[in-house]
Amino acid sequence: MRGNTLTCFGVGDGLPCGDRNHSAFLYQLGKSGLLIDCGEPLSCSFKASGLDYNLLDRIFLSHLHCDHIGGFFMFTQGLWLEQRTKPLTVNLPEYGIKPIRQLLDSSMIFDELLSFRLRFEGLKAGKPVTFNGTKVTPFHTTHLESLRRAFQRKYPHPFEAFSFLIETRGVRIAHSADLGAPEDLEPLLRKPVDLLVCELAHFATVDLFRYLHGRPIKQLVLIHLSRPHWEDRAKVRELGKKLLGGIPFSIARDGETFKF
Repeated sequence: MRGNTLTCFGVGDGLPCGDRNHSAFLYQLGKSGLLIDCGEPLSCSFKASGLDYNLLDRIFLSHLHCDHIGGFFMFTQGLWLEQRTKPLTVNLPEYGIKPIRQLLDSSMIFDELLSFRLRFEGLKAGKPVTFNGTKVTPFHTTHLESLRRAFQRKYPHPFEAFSFLIETRGVRIAHSADLGAPEDLEPLLRKPVDLLVCELAHFATVDLFRYLHGRPIKQLVLIHLSRPHWEDRAKVRELGKKLLGGIPFSIARDGETFKF
């Protein structure tokens, strides 16, 4: 049985990045493997890692912004061409299932060509997804609320975005994906967590660190830093030491693996 690890295939924000890949995070939890988000160039990064293409049990897509799903289609083609055999379920906002299916069909990645069964399931806030002794519970975030207010009349999407609480063998992991405000983390932090993986692109560093101060978090990994935050990581570290109240923290880089 493996230990618990997080591998960061992409830690960049939504802007074009010359020095970071886009959001993709692999959790290996004992015998379970789950991938949260599929930003590009995931196919290249996964191949370079040398990992088995049958490793994954589930893929979770937090929302449908391109920096979180842009690598999904090439990665699926890779699973096909590398002859994955184990069934795979993809959990995502329900309204995205039909268009993603259509794009797979349009790019001729037909179910009949796959050597594994590919299924899609809609995410529902507060409803756990359980597999191999691992429970993943999605929670709504307010990341897309401004877009909802501006565009829902013309584009009647649900504008859903999710964070995730992962629980397995007594370990609790909070994965923010994209947030509208630090307060979106509240459902994930009602009990102590062993690891919080949190974005830092959509609010001020000070606001996040003050919100997290004093909370029972064993380890904090910062991801998805906005370009100004990324370019001044020394300031982020300085504020973390000052405001987090002693919570150990790291700023993740592409390809970095964390044990917990």
